[in-house]
Amino acid sequence: MMPAPDPLDPRARQLLRTLISEYVREGQPVGSRSLARMSGLDVSPATIRNIMADLEDMGLVAAPHTSAGRIPTPQGYRVFVDSLLQVKPLGEAERARLRAELAVGSGTQTLLGNVSETLSAMSRFVGVVTVPRREQFAFRHIDFVPLDGSRVLVILVFTDHEVQNRIIQTRRPYTSAELERTANYLNQQYAGRSLAEIRRLLLAELRDCRYAMEQAMTATVELAEQALDPGREDMLVAGQSRLLGVQDLADLDRLRELFDAFSRKREILQLLERTIRAQGVRVFIGEETGLAPLGDCTVVTAPYRGGDGRLLGVLGVIGPTRMNYDRVIPIVQATAELLGAALNPDSPTQ
Repeated sequence: MMPAPDPLDPRARQLLRTLISEYVREGQPVGSRSLARMSGLDVSPATIRNIMADLEDMGLVAAPHTSAGRIPTPQGYRVFVDSLLQVKPLGEAERARLRAELAVGSGTQTLLGNVSETLSAMSRFVGVVTVPRREQFAFRHIDFVPLDGSRVLVILVFTDHEVQNRIIQTRRPYTSAELERTANYLNQQYAGRSLAEIRRLLLAELRDCRYAMEQAMTATVELAEQALDPGREDMLVAGQSRLLGVQDLADLDRLRELFDAFSRKREILQLLERTIRAQGVRVFIGEETGLAPLGDCTVVTAPYRGGDGRLLGVLGVIGPTRMNYDRVIPIVQATAELLGAALNPDSPTQ
């Protein structure tokens, strides 16, 4: 879709940029006299008032009080982000901080927990990251440990250094020897394959095997079907409490709705998943999120990839619409790049 023609002349663009930058910094409506002083334009306050009236007619700024200055609207922020913002890459000191937090060789779950916490700490808002499906990573090793009755402890090791412990309930008790035999078979035959592929191949083998092998094969399939269930995709959230101190989100009812959305996760997860095919950073402002609880918020997202270029998930920051976009956007962008490098130690991004 082609962008709409820019209706703003250079003076209007400069004034809108100045107004938004000052409002983000101070959180107070900006008056014409202040704009005349800060914009660097050689025009009178009366001319500035006329231009601001035009911007208000376009829906880009609003006057919250009759005698006060003006503040940007969500539409004004959208114009600012799309055509007025000059984003610089994240500085080397902060990239080094990110590299330290995303240590190569950590398990994926540990990395993602660090990502959400670090995004929150660096942005001062909420950090979010979706968890890749286990389908995305190959199985490396499995062990079965018998527990009481028909319960079995499964220890799964994946190629991304993630270790998962699961307790499964089987149809009948299995002996230690049966469990060891099944684990040896799976490790010898299927290491390096995805969970979905292993389950599919096992079922095919069960259909094709001779009757004499059927009982042993059935046991293997039952254990593998439960043990190798990939589970469902989810997301990690960090820093919700940071929003309690944000002036623009001080309405208690709206805050309650927002925290309910974080606790449910489903709607926010769906919003993040909409961006997984996006190229680079996406910014959703206010109602663009499609979620009523996020009506006063901005969501900045970027997809992250695995070593072979596979899309694994999305990470981002959720904060008020009055955020420092030229800081948050490069933080999200750099984090996505460095997370991909940490999941793929051979990547040159490091």
